[in-house]
Amino acid sequence: MTPLIDILSWISLLVGGAFIVVGALGLVRLPDLYTRLHASGIIDIPGAGFIVLGLALQAGWSLVTAKLLVLMLLIIFTSPTATHAVARAAMHMGNRPRLANTEVEPSKR
Repeated sequence: MTPLIDILSWISLLVGGAFIVVGALGLVRLPDLYTRLHASGIIDIPGAGFIVLGLALQAGWSLVTAKLLVLMLLIIFTSPTATHAVARAAMHMGNRPRLANTEVEPSKR
């Protein structure tokens, strides 16, 4: 493997890992379900994309690369669908978004 492809692969893997870490921090730090879903829904596709790109560069042109691309397509189609389903189920169950200037009653926390 050429050094250029190796360097590009590792940069891609590190960038993807950084995206995933930022998404995980968003899940921990954000205040309610909807903002957490937004953080995870936005950040997981680029994070997984960079990781899959780095792994594909490591694998070269092979069956492994084709499987990685199929995996990325699966992530692209299922991640927004799952995020939407969770948000819709939460809304249906009565979990309302937390607004910036409203106080939450102690019994509703």
